[in-house]
Amino acid sequence: MNITNTNCTVGILDGLAYTPVFLLGFLINAAALHAFIAKRDSWTDTHIYMFNLAIADSTLVLFLPFRIFDAFFCLPKTTLCTFLLYIHFINMYASIITTTAISVQRYLAVRFPLQARSWRKKKEAAVAICLVIWGLLVTVSVVFRKENYPDRLWTCYERCKNRPLQIQFILILVIFGFLAPLVIILFCSSQIICILSKVDGQSEEKKSIVGLVSANMIVFIVCYTPIHIGFLVNYFYTAPPDWQHVYIPAHIYLLVCEWIASTNCCFDSISYYFLMKHFYSFQ
Repeated sequence: MNITNTNCTVGILDGLAYTPVFLLGFLINAAALHAFIAKRDSWTDTHIYMFNLAIADSTLVLFLPFRIFDAFFCLPKTTLCTFLLYIHFINMYASIITTTAISVQRYLAVRFPLQARSWRKKKEAAVAICLVIWGLLVTVSVVFRKENYPDRLWTCYERCKNRPLQIQFILILVIFGFLAPLVIILFCSSQIICILSKVDGQSEEKKSIVGLVSANMIVFIVCYTPIHIGFLVNYFYTAPPDWQHVYIPAHIYLLVCEWIASTNCCFDSISYYFLMKHFYSFQ
């Protein structure tokens, strides 16, 4: 199926939307990586998770120029498009799952402070968990690699509406890539807030931690909930006969949600940098 891309004019909005995300995300994540590398001799397990998060966000940002170029000039539908789509989503889910790991690690440090301080294998465990995250995501991408082959794409970054993703693939993304991390983050964040709120003598430091944990939780929900709702809506939405010549409402919604999810790469480094700073001074 070879469909010529006739949506370049509409795609210009994509280019205008992703350009500031790329510029801001590049500067913020470059600064974060530089800060981590400069202090690599004093890394803790949290630094390892944060570095992994910065790698995921930075990789996503570095490939955004291809999406911007496609919006203005239309990339041909080749295997490069398949590669770009998987790079985008592998790094998005690496960010989601790493954020979940940070939430668990943070909760354990607050809930069991003595045990957390005495465990000597924290850094090794953090490295192993990060490697497992990437291994699982690459494995899923390889198993479902045909889902984004060029013959299933409408444009380089958009799938043909009459050839939706397999429901098994969507359920993996929604359940294991979003709902499970969401439940874990909600539990860990709420427990941290509850524990710190019960501590006598609320200092400004503790209030800052509570505020940052709450902000991180809200950002996660706002950035990633719409796109996973969009996956389901886009799957069950019936395409009209002239789908090639119109922008389906569900399709537009998914494009907007993808942009919202991409903006998370700008928030991670800022929010978790300040959280890590306050968190360790509290401990």
